[in-house]
Amino acid sequence: MSNYKVPVVIEPCKEGGYYAACPSLPGCASQGETYLEALANIQEAVLGYVESLIAHGDPVPLTPLGEHWSFEIPLAVSA
Repeated sequence: MSNYKVPVVIEPCKEGGYYAACPSLPGCASQGETYLEALANIQEAVLGYVESLIAHGDPVPLTPLGEHWSFEIPLAVSA
């Protein structure tokens, strides 16, 4: 098993819900009614995308992490 650093972008949609995409994996996108649902959906989409790349012998355009996890989260702090 390999762990990868996976940058994703999650944005609110005008019509409601959230859009999520992984810029490192062309066409890999998802959506959800809530931020957490969109996050779970993009994680599932990325996993399927990467598993398909590996199954076909294609390179995985992500940074391997080794044995730890890394997340970037938005944080708004009021002073």
